[in-house]
Amino acid sequence: MKNIVEELKEKIIACDYKVNFEEALLLYSFEDAGQLFSAANQIRMAKCPRETSVCSIINAKQGNCGEDCKYCAQSCRWKTSCKPSGLIGLEEAVEKCRKALDFKVPRLSLVTAGRALIGKDFLHLLECFRAISKQCPGLKTCASLGIISYQQMLDLKAAGVVRYHHNLETSREFFPNICTTHTWQERMNTLLAARKAGLELCCGGIIGLGESRSDRIKLALELRSVDPESIPINVLSPIKGTPLENAEALGKEEILRTIAVFRFILPHSTLRMAAGRKSLGANGRDAFLSGANALISGDLLTVAGTTNEDDLAMLKDLGFAVAGVVRSLRELPSYFVTRGFIC
Repeated sequence: MKNIVEELKEKIIACDYKVNFEEALLLYSFEDAGQLFSAANQIRMAKCPRETSVCSIINAKQGNCGEDCKYCAQSCRWKTSCKPSGLIGLEEAVEKCRKALDFKVPRLSLVTAGRALIGKDFLHLLECFRAISKQCPGLKTCASLGIISYQQMLDLKAAGVVRYHHNLETSREFFPNICTTHTWQERMNTLLAARKAGLELCCGGIIGLGESRSDRIKLALELRSVDPESIPINVLSPIKGTPLENAEALGKEEILRTIAVFRFILPHSTLRMAAGRKSLGANGRDAFLSGANALISGDLLTVAGTTNEDDLAMLKDLGFAVAGVVRSLRELPSYFVTRGFIC
């Protein structure tokens, strides 16, 4: 008789079966972790492309955020080492995009801190996107500007933006434990507005906030309902000065079990390892043998990442085809935060 891991794996590969909450709980606690990881990897190989490309982000505005997300160094409510910076200038944004194209980086995102970019600041960034679209043909632009409106999403699309990034972070039920200045539903509404406006979605969450396995499954199921083109999986990297600076770290097996269960729930999705990948050791290699198929490479917004050269070598060794990279990305200017995607 087949066990639940083999049974569900075969149903997913054969007919795109949708795993439910109760089945996901059983997968999470399956005794043979190695078999669970292997099955998730087989689903990934059967349902996902093997080509990986490279994307970068520009930290367009940092710090001084008025929200109270307990994990974030950019909140002005916590005393951290994050140094605030003002909104990026138009010429600087265009120049950085040109340099990205010089290094065959096909996708770039402008990211700002704060609840929402509005008013003159938003209009300024629209001008940046228009200029980038005109002067950097072929570059796919993305935006991460907080909880903005449907009309703003339409404006971004008209300015040339193709994808919007906004994480749900955790389950609806657990969210009030990590943020009280805005709601989980506001985040979901932002995603729905972006999708309605015709933008692609980059949306995931953070594990290790103190949530349960049930919370992680609920997050994965909610993500399935909006079907993001890219799903970042972050492992909490506790930052000194934040309320979660002493949070208990998740063990390696628990992290890998989470990745594997996400792959069962989201067989076709781009599961992208983001912050905290180094906690797995060996550059997070095991994550890609447990169902993950993408990564963030380079320094992250507020925590250190890994070198692009090491990441690209690992992906190649694991059998991923790396597109759009013709020379070492270590040569990229230090102001880039470079990301690897399966697109």
